[in-house]
Amino acid sequence: MEVRVLDDSLEKFIKTLEKSTIAKTLRTVDLLEKFGPRLGLPHSKKISRQLYELRIRGVQEVRIFYTFRQSRAFLLHGFIKKSQKIPKKEIHIALEKACRIDNV
Repeated sequence: MEVRVLDDSLEKFIKTLEKSTIAKTLRTVDLLEKFGPRLGLPHSKKISRQLYELRIRGVQEVRIFYTFRQSRAFLLHGFIKKSQKIPKKEIHIALEKACRIDNV
């Protein structure tokens, strides 16, 4: 499955992570590319009808939201998870970016 990064902000975010976390992130994105919608826990989790999260565990707990459109996976937004619940602000950002895919 083709995986696309929607904008540079996610690439910049990934570059700010620790080297070991960057490696885990890239490995998890490779898994998404290989398994697509069949990728499940512990690497991926469905958040809403159209939104999923890649789960990168380690020293830094990283989450990257993504969605599927036109048989592609679009990586939308990433953040470092600091609490049990996903902040609504982070979900809102990802959903806004998902809407931009439909308008392209």
